[in-house]
Amino acid sequence: MAALIEAINVKRKMVFEFENTPFYCMDAEVSSPTARGGQTLVRLKMRNLLTSAVFEKTFKAGEKFKEPDLVLVEATYLYSDGSGHHFLDQESFETLTLNDAMIENARDFLIEGILIQVHKYNGNPIGLQLPVFVDLDVKETEPGVKGDTSSGSVTKVAKLETGLEIRVPLFIKEGEKVKVSTETREFAGRA
Repeated sequence: MAALIEAINVKRKMVFEFENTPFYCMDAEVSSPTARGGQTLVRLKMRNLLTSAVFEKTFKAGEKFKEPDLVLVEATYLYSDGSGHHFLDQESFETLTLNDAMIENARDFLIEGILIQVHKYNGNPIGLQLPVFVDLDVKETEPGVKGDTSSGSVTKVAKLETGLEIRVPLFIKEGEKVKVSTETREFAGRA
């Protein structure tokens, strides 16, 4: 049996199950009563891991949640087609298919062979987690403009193999691999 988590013990970045749905806690605020006999309340800002909907809800401190049957499995991106985005589970070697809503804005970083982690809830894929940095090829760059380069802040636009456009330093050329942050979508160095 899965362990139970009391609402008062739910903290930021925890996952819990409420009404048979997995949720991620984005923020937790405890309100202690000032009057005798009042109940301690916990206000949670939470994201539904199935729909990505974010909302706030208040619970009594003693309410209990189940731990969700949520696992991360390593998978390799294969390809995308009309039926979704296909990944190869590195443990079971089964093909996992995720739809556009499940991958959210990770599409800009999906290149053939990239190793990612797929979230599975009750054995079914529900989303993915990208690595912190991804190495991508520069397909096109606009010409750099000479000027005050001593500050290191002069950049140009580069179009990457996935179609993503980022700002890179002037010394980056077409055909080079660059490291891109998946969180900020910014240049993080040469690969």
